[in-house]
Amino acid sequence: MAEICLENNVLIVSDEIHSEVLLDGNKFNPIACLGAEVASRTITLISASKAFNVPRLFCAFAIIPNAELRKSYTETVFKMGIHVSSPGLVAARAAYSGRCDAWLKALRKYLTGNRDFLVDYIETHLPQMRITILEATYLAWLDCSDFHLEPSPCEFLLKNARVALGEGGKFGKESGQFVRLNFGNSRRILKQGLDRINQALHPR
Repeated sequence: MAEICLENNVLIVSDEIHSEVLLDGNKFNPIACLGAEVASRTITLISASKAFNVPRLFCAFAIIPNAELRKSYTETVFKMGIHVSSPGLVAARAAYSGRCDAWLKALRKYLTGNRDFLVDYIETHLPQMRITILEATYLAWLDCSDFHLEPSPCEFLLKNARVALGEGGKFGKESGQFVRLNFGNSRRILKQGLDRINQALHPR
């Protein structure tokens, strides 16, 4: 993809906001690390909001090695009136200071356990539902096509299971029977939600 962008003089804007939410001890390689030529055509977007759960504090930043591109970006941001909140800046500094590394390591371990619990639960109790096994993030992509839920899986499960999920149709018409499940919570709540979904899909 990077080669195609370079060949066609296309700017790469890489949203790497989930890059620290890694499972199974996986490592993340920023796209800009593919080489100096790629880095010179790349804007990398980063924030502590996902890994450290501070999205409403409004603090994100861009990494732009190309000085000319960085100047243009800075001017555009200034014209748009985009700013960083003071609480968000304090939170970001704390997150990236190194003092939170142990907490982040524990978070990754817990989320990996949640991912494994989710996959095992679906394979055991909801084999008709297909799941992509994630290497990162806490957002699972579930295929509910075999259940033919109407008007959509999200609406059906909200009404019948009292579980709110992300609407797959927002990502394209072909994804209408998909849902996005956030497992970034306690395992007790995750199990409770899955039990409700299971009961709604297999009423007794």
